[in-house]
Amino acid sequence: MNTNIYKPYLVRIEKIIDEAPDVKTFRLKFVNGKEGENFSFKAGQFAEYSVLGEGESTFCIASSPTRGGYVECTFRKAGRVTKALANLEEGDIIGFRGPYGNIFPIEEWKEKNLLYIAGGIALPPMRCVIWNTLDLRENYKEITIIYGARSVADLVYKNELNEWANRSDVKLITTVDPGGQTTDWKGEVGFVPAILEKVAPSSENTIAIVCGPPIMIKYTFPVLKKLGFADSDIFTTLENRMKCGFGKCGRCNVGKFFVCKDGPVFTYQQLKDLPPEY
Repeated sequence: MNTNIYKPYLVRIEKIIDEAPDVKTFRLKFVNGKEGENFSFKAGQFAEYSVLGEGESTFCIASSPTRGGYVECTFRKAGRVTKALANLEEGDIIGFRGPYGNIFPIEEWKEKNLLYIAGGIALPPMRCVIWNTLDLRENYKEITIIYGARSVADLVYKNELNEWANRSDVKLITTVDPGGQTTDWKGEVGFVPAILEKVAPSSENTIAIVCGPPIMIKYTFPVLKKLGFADSDIFTTLENRMKCGFGKCGRCNVGKFFVCKDGPVFTYQQLKDLPPEY
């Protein structure tokens, strides 16, 4: 890890993948090979990505720590920094500062079933831990992924969704909002919480990991509770409000937590201690 918390690594954009409208994935390699060899992170952590003269933006590390030699991030073009990132090309150099935050406790999940529930652009924070557990597949029992987006075009990681769908050791359910389907769509049609209730996975010996827009999360938690999941067995990751990455700016302070230091990974049990408006 970089000993100067304010100094970013320099990383080169090795590959750019267009995932969905205004959504891109960058594969990044360290300019300094030695720094790349010494860099490590764990599933759930995030980083700051910077463009000179434009500033920094906070995203999860979307690749798995089991796959060395590079890191990946996925982002939607929205504000000033993400627009600047979106205008870059393969071979360009950006700043990378991290890793920060806590982790998904995958060691504690051994011999358990895993239920991943994601919506839209919130699949990237989950992709890291999905691949981490798939690369260590022998450690876990059943793995189920429920993923939805507004439309077929808005589904990210389409090639990986096909790969997961074709695996015999993964159960994948994809869905799009009503009206978002195409004529050749073979997945579900409906909002993620409704599809979760329809699929009704067992809560016995199962960890649920949820990430999505706030409205999706709001209606997904009650379904999980209805299915019998304990508060401590429901995990989510919060990325909004973070800026500096190490609790200095105070932007992510919510109740007694600094999301960047105490999170971004929280259990539902912990979230219940946050102010109601969050």
